[in-house]
Amino acid sequence: MPRFQRPTGTLDTLPEDQHYWDHVRRRARHLAELAGFERIDVPVFEATQLFARGIGAGTDVVDKEMYAFTDKGGHQLTLRPEFTAGVVRAYIENGLQVRPQPQKLYSFGPTFRYDRPQAGRYRQFTQFNVEILGEQDPVADVEVMALVWDLYAGLGFQDLEFQLNSTGCPRCRPGYVKVLKEHYVRHLDVICEDCQRRLERSPLRVLDCKADQCQPVIAGAPHFLDYLCDECAAHFGTLRDYLDLLDRQYTINHRLVRGLDYYTKTVFEVWAAGIGAQAAVCGGGRYDGLAERLGGPPTPGVGVAVGLERIILVMEDLGVEVPSLPGPRVFLAHLGPLAKREALRLLDELRRSDVAAWMALGERGLRSQLREAGKRGVRHVIILGEDELQNGVATVRDMEAGEQVNVQLAELVGWLSDRV
Repeated sequence: MPRFQRPTGTLDTLPEDQHYWDHVRRRARHLAELAGFERIDVPVFEATQLFARGIGAGTDVVDKEMYAFTDKGGHQLTLRPEFTAGVVRAYIENGLQVRPQPQKLYSFGPTFRYDRPQAGRYRQFTQFNVEILGEQDPVADVEVMALVWDLYAGLGFQDLEFQLNSTGCPRCRPGYVKVLKEHYVRHLDVICEDCQRRLERSPLRVLDCKADQCQPVIAGAPHFLDYLCDECAAHFGTLRDYLDLLDRQYTINHRLVRGLDYYTKTVFEVWAAGIGAQAAVCGGGRYDGLAERLGGPPTPGVGVAVGLERIILVMEDLGVEVPSLPGPRVFLAHLGPLAKREALRLLDELRRSDVAAWMALGERGLRSQLREAGKRGVRHVIILGEDELQNGVATVRDMEAGEQVNVQLAELVGWLSDRV
């Protein structure tokens, strides 16, 4: 029979790695709720057109990376490649705009992109997503940015810095796109085929090209900041002032545009030192026109997405220690069928009393059962045999202290509850 393997670009998260995941999720959830964010969960798949319209035709995500399919009812659906479009759809559909604004929302869950797998980058990957909807104030941008900064800092990442840019708005973007195209038209014989295609369908994407032949052209390209309208320039200036106020380091990156068409004004990435060639650890920005694209009322928004796999890979490489997940505190060893019945009854009673317990399975000698208890790191071992049952007691061995006592069976659960 063939041996099956996980699909390319996916990851098995084994029990010994779960304490990292639990630690990162708890830290992210704590910071989000500390800042007043509420959790929202949206479907893993949505209408394909939601992402095509929201993210934008011509982007690599829509053109190359989406897992799109037709279901048995003939509906065109896509496994979500990102959270924001679905969250904004939920905001519109469920009338969250009539609630007090802004709405501060966060999510956890899997996302899917058919991309080339790399270290910490998979085709199914887990995101922590943060959104603020219904507010244009640059303070909202700073809240989102500061939250992820504090997340990475608290998880052991060093020398954090924002890469920062503005991509303007529908009023000033056409003027910039015009001069950008004029610049690139003068170099059509040099740029790669992807950039020639992007120049017509999604012009800003040319600034994000990694092809060596395009780097000199990008270096000579006009800067978006020189073409911002008064409103966008004021927003960007205020944002920078707030980041200075909070002492959050940043660098203006004129080629930073992000890979999704819905971004307006602020775009940013968080970079960290000492984590390999890919210094960027997450990114986000403002998307003030997305709700209108999706059929909703004008609703400003800003958000960020954090990939958990990359975080955990870096933490492991850096040797960051995190608390272990709690395991069973009590182990029940038994000798003989009557003792096994009593062990099973005690196991049930202990768990209903919120005492984490593990019972030896099968029929084995006491030495083998004690070895298992030691491997599982259990401190208290309850030993039940014929003598214990006749006397109505259990032998309790403290594996750390190397001592043991007899405890009445009728008092055992309460005795253990006080100690574990």
